[in-house]
Amino acid sequence: MTQSCAILDDYQNVATKLADWSIPDVEIKVFTEPFADQKAAVKALKGFSIICMMRERTPFQKATLEQLPDLKLLITSGARNASIDLEYAASRGITVCGTEAAGQPTAELAIGIMLELARKVGYENARLKQGIPWQSTLGIELGGKTLGLLGFGKLGNKVGAIGKAIGMKLIAWSQNLTAEKAKEGGATLVSKEDLFRQSDFLSIHLVLSPRSRGLVTATDLALMKPTAFLINTSRGPIIEEAALLSALGQRKFAGAGLDTFDVEPLPVSHPLRRLENVVLTPHLGYVSQEGYKIYYTQMVEDIKAWIAGSPVRVLKK
Repeated sequence: MTQSCAILDDYQNVATKLADWSIPDVEIKVFTEPFADQKAAVKALKGFSIICMMRERTPFQKATLEQLPDLKLLITSGARNASIDLEYAASRGITVCGTEAAGQPTAELAIGIMLELARKVGYENARLKQGIPWQSTLGIELGGKTLGLLGFGKLGNKVGAIGKAIGMKLIAWSQNLTAEKAKEGGATLVSKEDLFRQSDFLSIHLVLSPRSRGLVTATDLALMKPTAFLINTSRGPIIEEAALLSALGQRKFAGAGLDTFDVEPLPVSHPLRRLENVVLTPHLGYVSQEGYKIYYTQMVEDIKAWIAGSPVRVLKK
C-alpha cells in the first residue's frame, strides 16, 4: 500500500536536497509556505498518512488532528514539541516520532546577536552598501561585561562557555538552579532580581512551559541597566510582550535581540519591526545546514522504521 507523506514548512526548499527521500511505496509532497490558518492546514493535509513537521511552525493540537482521519505517523524535528497533542494522538493510534538535533546552533546565534548589538556589524555593512562614506557607530566590547543567563541548562551552559571564552563574567538564575550547578558551568547563582540588575547582556534559555510563560515581566525589565541588552532565542511568550514593547519604546534599557516571537511569522505590521534599538531575526536559532541534515535524514529513518513495524524515537506524553 502506498503511503502519502507531507513535508511541511520547508521554507528554504532544502528537505529533498539534504536527505534521500526515495522510500519504497511512499509518495512525497513538500510544502514550502506556511499555512494561513488551521482551516487551510487541514484542507491541504487531508489524505496524508505521514506528516513531517518542522518544529512548531504548524501546530497539531486536537482540533487539527481530529480532522485528519488518515494520519498514522507524525514526525517532528527535535526530541520534543509542545505544539503536538501527544495524549490525543495516542488515543487515535497516531505514532509520533522525533529526531536528534545539531550541537549548538542556537547558542552560536545568541552570541552572534550579542555581537551585532555590541558592534553593529550588520548595520554598518548596510550603510556601506548604501554609499554612506564611513563608520558611524561606536561599539562596545563583550570582554569584561556581565553575561546573565536566564536558564542554565544545556543551551545556557553553551552560551556561557562561549561568553566566558570571550572574557565575560557569568551570572545565572532559574527556578531550579542550584549554586553547585551554576558553579560547574563557571557561573555565579544570583537572585532573579539581581540577574536583571547586574547583567550587561541578559540571554534567555528556557523551555516554554506554564511556569515560564510570562516569566519576564515589566517589573523585571525595569530593573535592567540603561546600558543593558536583552537577548531571546528561546520562545517569545517567556517575555510579556506588552511590557517589552513599552520598555524598548521608552528606551528603559539599551536594546534587545529577538529571534522568537508570540506570533510567528512575525506580522509585517508588528511594532517590533519599527524599533531602532532592536535586532530581529526570523527564528534562526535551530536553522542550520548541519541541523537540517540531521532532522531530515532521521525523519526518513523514522518513516522506514515505522513501515517496518519497529518505530524509533517515539514521543510519549
